[in-house]
Amino acid sequence: MTLPRPGRAWIGPLILIAIALFIAVACAAGPTGSPGASGSPAATQTNQAAIPLQPAAPDNPFGLIAWLFTPLFQAFFIVLVLLDKATGNIAIAIVLMTLLLRIVLIPIFRRQTVSTKRTQLLAPEIKEIQKRYKGDRLKQQDAQKQLYAERGINPLAGCLPALLQILLLIPMYSVFSQGLQNYNPQAMLDIFGFRLVDLQCDSAPVFNGLGHVVNACLNPVAFGVNWGVPEVFLGTAGSLFSGLSLLAIISAFLQLVTSRMALPVATQAMADDPNVRIQRQMAFLFPFISLTYGSILPAGLFLYWIVSTLFSIVQQYLIIGWGGMFPLFGWTPGFAKDHTPRFPVVLPPPVDPATRPPKSALGGAAEKRAAAADKTIRHKERGRQSRRGRRR
Repeated sequence: MTLPRPGRAWIGPLILIAIALFIAVACAAGPTGSPGASGSPAATQTNQAAIPLQPAAPDNPFGLIAWLFTPLFQAFFIVLVLLDKATGNIAIAIVLMTLLLRIVLIPIFRRQTVSTKRTQLLAPEIKEIQKRYKGDRLKQQDAQKQLYAERGINPLAGCLPALLQILLLIPMYSVFSQGLQNYNPQAMLDIFGFRLVDLQCDSAPVFNGLGHVVNACLNPVAFGVNWGVPEVFLGTAGSLFSGLSLLAIISAFLQLVTSRMALPVATQAMADDPNVRIQRQMAFLFPFISLTYGSILPAGLFLYWIVSTLFSIVQQYLIIGWGGMFPLFGWTPGFAKDHTPRFPVVLPPPVDPATRPPKSALGGAAEKRAAAADKTIRHKERGRQSRRGRRR
């Protein structure tokens, strides 16, 4: 990928990286989408679209990031070009590419959904542990880790796939912002000197009166939408909060649905838990963050995210049903009452202690360290006593 000039062209990728880092921090705390130019000022976009796309060189920090994501960019771009040639419609090609990617990732996201649901089913036992060791955080953590190990549950398994999905947005961002706007992306279709597809691009860029490149090698327009640039119906594109995108609104609504479905079913006991209330409030607020960057990210990226989120909703519905989607403002529709998912999740049985290696009766790591220290002290005392005995 061609390395864009520093400046506002990096706003989109930096937002995606910031979201990825946010999720990574959440994963590290336990349970509870690229280098390129688009959505920037017209001059920046024109400069990038007029430079033939080339694989990035790791000669600076931004170049290193672009170089690391270049293989993924090429894979996505090649698939997109093949589907565009087969369908003759770039929007349909984006939808098909997204579906193919999500089908490949079904096992990973299924594991995420199952792990999240099993962690929710363990909530009563976790609360009992917290009551039993109230005031001793170390013992709580040790007991929770032991409980998860006995049930074969990894709490982080429900978070890491979300990080993967955000990281995939980075090369996907460049596919739409650069690949669909550049007049000559041919070099990104060459693998080890072999040309997979010959796009027969123009030899030079053509500019209109405003200085925009008008001879993109791939046709980025379908259904009246240019999928390589931001599309807003209110305000103007180019910076944060400068415009409102219909695709961003649809994306926010679907994210709200999938995030609420992932929540546990609401109960009266949970209603009194402040942590649960905060979790449900975040499920309402976090999806609408996408409204803020709808004016700087290309429409194709939102189409990819919308289709991917719809796929997640269907997958969650089959595994966990409606989850915590309802009641919504106190209302529960009839089809959501007593609904049983197609592939319900159950807790695995506890591991039989007879099949596990014997463990010390000491429960915590701190107690084990104290016991080791005591043994060391007694050993020294025995040594001094033996030497005194020999002197006598």
